[in-house]
Order: sequence, then structure tokens, then C-alpha cells
Amino acid sequence: MPSRLLTTARAHLAALSLALFVALFPALLASCAPATEREARQDAGGAPRFVSLNPCLDALLVEIAAPAQVLALSHYSRDAASSSLARGVVERFAATGGTAEEVLALQPDIVLASSFLDPATRAALERAGLRVETFGSPVSIAESLEQVRRIAALAGREAAGEALARRIAGGIAAGPETPGEDIATMLWQPGQIVPGEATLIGELMREAGFASHSAARGLGQADHVALETLLADPPDLLLVAGDSAGQEHPLLARLEDTRVERLPTNLLYCGGPTIPAVRARFAAIRERMEHAAP
Repeated sequence: MPSRLLTTARAHLAALSLALFVALFPALLASCAPATEREARQDAGGAPRFVSLNPCLDALLVEIAAPAQVLALSHYSRDAASSSLARGVVERFAATGGTAEEVLALQPDIVLASSFLDPATRAALERAGLRVETFGSPVSIAESLEQVRRIAALAGREAAGEALARRIAGGIAAGPETPGEDIATMLWQPGQIVPGEATLIGELMREAGFASHSAARGLGQADHVALETLLADPPDLLLVAGDSAGQEHPLLARLEDTRVERLPTNLLYCGGPTIPAVRARFAAIRERMEHAAP
């Protein structure tokens, strides 16, 4: 009797094991599918496909890669304040909230992300076999050009990358070869802070002949400038790129010898295709100031 019971128990256990295997096999197979499909595309010489998790990288990717290579952009590009892409362009592509689950479901070959990507998210993506490429915020035109060429190489789109690089390196768009006399300028960013000299926007200001009013007074990166301080010692040109109470104050309009211009916040931090847009904006501001001069 004990032997018969043992045999019956073993039979039930074997049947249960088989049932569990049959039930779990599709899930196990699905978990292997992304890597298998990626490897098949690569073996066939297919162009790599991307998911971007950063709005600045979104703009570079859309400019350089073929549309079919872009599986999704970051959700930040759907916010006009942080995106340098036109709404019509953004709406052509899917977007993710940046979670590992969303990215894995899209089965990209390469994930583009900020160097501040959450370590846990990066680890999850890399455990699943995804290639993660991270980028810092460019602090110079040269560094932005390096990022353009790096993404172009990753995408196998070197010609498109060089076309964008030529636009970036082409000098002041729609402006004179030399900007003329320097204009004492303060860029008043969100939070009423000013940029440092060793920033991309600082370099573009110098290129346009906008001498940093804040740096001349010993202020550096992210230093705060109160409205009272600004009114007591105003620049010739004030570029307002924020909407705090001080930056909207009616007293700014009463500054007799200061021209106040607005600068969209989405032109402040990204390189790539944003650089020609900033140059064009600065050239237009200089032209308006020259025409307004007595």
C-alpha cells in the first residue's frame, strides 16, 4: 500500500510539473523574445531602433535618425516649456513616462538617456540586454557637436549628423559676420537666476556680442538676482526667460535705458538644433535694438 501511494504521488507531481511548464513556457519564451528579435535585426543589418528618455536627446534623435528608427520620445517633449520640437513633430511619435517597463515593451536596440538616469532604471534596462547610452548637458558648441556626431554614429546616419553639424557650426544665422559693439546683457532665467560663463547659452551670448552684465558684477552659475538688485543696476539688455512675480513686474517696463526682451525657456538648455534657433533669436534682437537706436 505505501508503495502504491508513493507511485500515485509521484504521478500527480509529474503531472503538476508538466502543467506548470506548459503554463509558464509562453511567458518564458516572451521574456526571451526582445533579445532574439534585436539580434535578428542586427544580424540582418537592420538600422538600430531607439527610445529617448530626455527632451534634448529627443530633438537630436528626430533630427538625425530616420522616422522608423524612433520608437518613442520622452514625455517631456509633450510639454512646450521643455521641448524644442514643434507639436506637430512630437505627435508623430509615441512617448513614454521613462519607466523600464514601458521601454522594455518597445524592444529598442538603444536607449538614449541623460547622465542623471535613475540607476535602478538603467540597471533594469541593462539586465534585459538593452544598450543604454547616456549624455550630459552640453556646456559648449564643441560639446554639442560631439553629441550630434555620436548619435549619428549610433544610428548609422553619419550624413544626417554632418548636415546638422554644418548648421550648428555655420555662425550667426541671418546676422552680420561681426555683431558690432558688445551690449551689456543679463539673461534672467527661471527662478531669477543667471547663467555662468562656462555654459552653452553663455557662449552663444558672447558670440552674439551680448556681454554678461551679471558676470561683470561677480555673479556665477545659478546665482539669484532679486528684482530690487536688477532695478538698482540694470543692464542695457534684459533677456527674461521666466515667469516669476519679479520677472513679470510692471516696473521692468519703466526702465528707461534698458531694452527688455523675452526668451523662451526651451531655448536655454539644449544644444543641437536649438543652437541655430538661439542664434536667429539673438540676431533679431540685435537688429531691433539697432533700428531703435537714435
